[in-house]
Amino acid sequence: MKTAVEISLYPLQDNYIDIIKWFIGRLDAYPELERKTNGMSTQIQGDHNAIMTILSDEMANAYQKWGRGVFVCKFIPGGVNLDHSE
Repeated sequence: MKTAVEISLYPLQDNYIDIIKWFIGRLDAYPELERKTNGMSTQIQGDHNAIMTILSDEMANAYQKWGRGVFVCKFIPGGVNLDHSE
């Protein structure tokens, strides 16, 4: 099953932009993900099980490397057109 996820990361550190860029770079290491980013969030899309494993691993990596932070995620089963704008 395909799933889309909208992710917002709020690092609890002063260098938050560097941390957000680091996390997006980590997601880019997975060729099975489709990714789009805008000024408010990052959207990824792919196989549901792969996405859940990737997010679990990379969120844990972020906490281990950077400490506390907040992830806000919206999950959309079936996926969406990430290029859609209105």
